[in-house]
Amino acid sequence: MAKGQEVLCRRAEKNIRKTQRSWSIFAKFSKKYSGWWKTGSRREKFKFDKMAKADKVHYERLQPGKRDKKRKDPNATFERLQSGFFLFCSEPCPKITSTNPGIAVGDVAKKLGEMWNK
Repeated sequence: MAKGQEVLCRRAEKNIRKTQRSWSIFAKFSKKYSGWWKTGSRREKFKFDKMAKADKVHYERLQPGKRDKKRKDPNATFERLQSGFFLFCSEPCPKITSTNPGIAVGDVAKKLGEMWNK
């Protein structure tokens, strides 16, 4: 929907609310004026486009300044510290996989968990 058309519809909506009329009236209005908007000349639409621009300026004046999102540094080397379990697993894990070459990852984790609990 064009900005000027939005202004036109908003004004009609306010008038309908003031008079406490049904929304079916607004639907009829919307159909009628959307057709008018498609076939209307630029001169006819100019007034509503001008109002839309004024509304946009007013809206932007009321909004606080937008801040840019902080970007992550791709060269940063910070990683979380490893927990005690992962530090423990770094030593026996290669031994388990070398002694049992076809073992599944889940089975390796079970064996490491058993060793950790002892």
